[in-house]
Amino acid sequence: QVFDQGEVSLVVGAGGYLPCLHSAVTELEPGASKTFTVKSEDAYGPSDPNMGPVDIPAEQGPPGLTVGDVVRLSNGATCRVTQVTPETITIDANGPMAGKALEMDVTVLELEPKAASLQTADFAGGCFWGIELAFQREPGVVVTKVGYTQGDKLDPTYNEVCSGTTGHTEGVQVMFDPKVVSYERLCELLFDRLGDSMYLLNQVGNDRGTQYRHGIYYHDEVQRAVAEETLSRQARFTEVKTEIKPASKWYDGEDYHQQYLQKGGQSAKKEAGETIRCYG
Repeated sequence: QVFDQGEVSLVVGAGGYLPCLHSAVTELEPGASKTFTVKSEDAYGPSDPNMGPVDIPAEQGPPGLTVGDVVRLSNGATCRVTQVTPETITIDANGPMAGKALEMDVTVLELEPKAASLQTADFAGGCFWGIELAFQREPGVVVTKVGYTQGDKLDPTYNEVCSGTTGHTEGVQVMFDPKVVSYERLCELLFDRLGDSMYLLNQVGNDRGTQYRHGIYYHDEVQRAVAEETLSRQARFTEVKTEIKPASKWYDGEDYHQQYLQKGGQSAKKEAGETIRCYG
């Protein structure tokens, strides 16, 4: 069964996709191919028996469930329906690829030393899980990573940032190919994701606090001009609260948070249209 296929761009060692893919391509020249097997622990991780599969009585589930449906439990966790019988519903909170080995067939099409043509952009749009996946799906975005920016404390942790005491906001840093996607398009994507939250101060959806403030953090004056112009087009009957500031010290988030929703089974394919579920 083919899980995924197609052309991808990546910066070796900079995150994104499976780590084993990065290590595999380092030894290949353009035009060379390699087929190899990836153990489950080096792919999407082992399946946790504590997370399923579990059978529940059919009368405890909502009517009309079918195999493949995703349901949210009372504790906030999500799970997939893997089997339905008249008596039971089988659910599994493991990611769909958890516990599965992969066979990868890789061909290197092109190598660019030091990724010289790529540019960097920093954004904040509330909880960083959902906004990262949105940027992952955008053609021309090569690398994404989540982290913390615009704060004062050195080397902040997730829990410290969530306390709202460090001054940081949850952010997403992307490396993109300007020949494929413009910085203006990336700014527009941020506003598309924010929706009416762009008019709220220190809030995106139900997430409130300075750690969830939204912003565009420019790396040069060209980016600043584009960001300001894009923001000006959003104004309607009230002021847009998205801040525009110079990029400051960036701290990578913990590995657990990187590409979190993709690890949980949501598609990161370019131009994927499935609804992004920010709870995993």
